[in-house]
Amino acid sequence: MRCRYFVAGECRSCALIETPYDTQLADKQARCAELLPGVPHDAWLPAFTAGDRGFRNRAKLVVGGRRGRVTLGILGPDGRGVDLRECAIQSPGIAAVIPRLASLLDGTGLPPYSVPERRGELKFVHVTEAPSGELMLRFVVRSERALRTLRDARDAIRAAVPNAAVISVNLLPEHKAVLEGEHEELLLGSSLRMGLGPIDLHLLPQSFFQTNTVVARELYAQVADWVAEARPRSLWDLYCGVGGFALHCAEAEAAEGAPAAREVVGVELTEAAVRSARRSARDAGLHARFIAADATAFALDGGAPAGTEPMPELVVVNPPRRGIGPELSDWLERSGIANVVYSSCNPESLARDLEAMPSYAVREGRLFDMFPHTKHLEVAVRLERR
Repeated sequence: MRCRYFVAGECRSCALIETPYDTQLADKQARCAELLPGVPHDAWLPAFTAGDRGFRNRAKLVVGGRRGRVTLGILGPDGRGVDLRECAIQSPGIAAVIPRLASLLDGTGLPPYSVPERRGELKFVHVTEAPSGELMLRFVVRSERALRTLRDARDAIRAAVPNAAVISVNLLPEHKAVLEGEHEELLLGSSLRMGLGPIDLHLLPQSFFQTNTVVARELYAQVADWVAEARPRSLWDLYCGVGGFALHCAEAEAAEGAPAAREVVGVELTEAAVRSARRSARDAGLHARFIAADATAFALDGGAPAGTEPMPELVVVNPPRRGIGPELSDWLERSGIANVVYSSCNPESLARDLEAMPSYAVREGRLFDMFPHTKHLEVAVRLERR
């Protein structure tokens, strides 16, 4: 795929965009095989991809430029804004709305925030698209004055973006390299409904979701299939986020017409994500509980509070890039739990964690290309105690 921003040197985020896509996939599969030599060749299932363009369901747009002529894209090496409104990896719905958002921000008269000068008001616009085409719009600003300006412009925003289901403003007064602050004010709606086949996940403004909806749907389905094969009576989903794995596993059990015998517990540190997961479970009528806690501390304490959760028969882990780490790896190794499903966005940390759990053998693995044109990938493995 040819990208004029890449050719001009304006954006190098998609570092592999000039590499043929089939080659990208083959290289990622080879990297997984090299880092995970304990996985037999025939244990790798076919890699899954949703294609190399129009796949990204969330845009994190830096507001640059100047008052009345904003850019929406990234920061260049000089700290100034680079406009990327024609970026080909954004979903069509997001690509269509970016010019309208730029015009809206021009009309507010608010100045973009200048990183070199440490002044200005508009910092970011986050746009998330659901499979239905509905959008979540989040404006990140520096001051209460800018928040009031956008609050007053709510009707204009709704008129310009009629498919916006959620509109919010986030305050980030500090000069630091983060994407949002702690304070969020909702101007419209409360959550974005992400329809994923059998499950609708509710996304609150500050909760995380995978950036590739089609690949995420297949990842959830694959893990649910693996769990169904193991037939556990109880399951912990550690680092559960908005509950994707836990809810799909609970739904698969319910779809089989079985009584709600499987105990499904999701654990996630971020409270916004836990609120999202609880709402999704309630709306779907699913037997799943969600707890706001540190995943490692929860496991080491035998469940919270004070060891009141019975030991599960299967554990799903989906940690951040650093992996589950030595404490949780050691706990799993000593736990006696028969089955583990590990979904990882970093095969290097996955390899380290698996080395610390020699009692488990990888029975199946699968690459999910969540991030085309980059070296990043998602890989899931099904582990069984030897």
